[in-house]
Amino acid sequence: MANSEGSSARRWWRRPWIAPLAALVALFLVFSVPPYLTLDPARSRVPQSEGFAAHYPLLVAHVVFGSVAMITCGFQIWPWFRQRHPAAHRMLGRIYVFGGVLPGGVLGLVIGAVSPFGPVIRVSNVLLAMLWLACTLTGLRMARQRRLVEHRRWMIRSFALTMSIVTNRVWAVIATIVLLPQLPTTFAGNERLMVQTIAGLSGWLGWVTTLLFAEWWLERGLTSPRIARPPRPASGRGRGRAVEAH
Repeated sequence: MANSEGSSARRWWRRPWIAPLAALVALFLVFSVPPYLTLDPARSRVPQSEGFAAHYPLLVAHVVFGSVAMITCGFQIWPWFRQRHPAAHRMLGRIYVFGGVLPGGVLGLVIGAVSPFGPVIRVSNVLLAMLWLACTLTGLRMARQRRLVEHRRWMIRSFALTMSIVTNRVWAVIATIVLLPQLPTTFAGNERLMVQTIAGLSGWLGWVTTLLFAEWWLERGLTSPRIARPPRPASGRGRGRAVEAH
């Protein structure tokens, strides 16, 4: 029993990102979601898209489904939870896909294409929604085919795209700090142009950098070997190690 507890403790400290990630998601949702739960368009942080009356209700639905995806996805990539509670892992996985990403991604395609922040962010939003759906559905297909290594790799990519909404906000703050002093020069006093530029930069950087980091994480093998890369044929001494790993 003591060895088991010590092993669990070691496993926890090998993954120090779990608690900070949970705290980050909680803080983000507490700050971002409540204004939309009032169903008051005046409290929306995204202006109403001109000529598209359904924009606000679709935006609210997107926020709700996206919140479900953010809450459930952390459990999906948490190795301890996946190993100790496989039934709950599968149940939350279904909620993540069918109650979060699928409806949230489809709505993201619609509202992203009519974003009031200009054409640059519209292209980013649509591409993000397409990749989010594609990675998640591919991960689901891999799970149903029992190809679990590929399933975990694709779901890590899906997780990265889910969390890009957070990094988007970080890049927006950085872009604002850098570009605001340039309002009278680079943007000739045009605040609308500056806001669209900030939105475009933060939109693209938010998901591109996060997805690139996920790929680096996978290729560097910083996750579990069974998640990071498919098993390689072993020979000699290496075969013995592979057997021990399994």
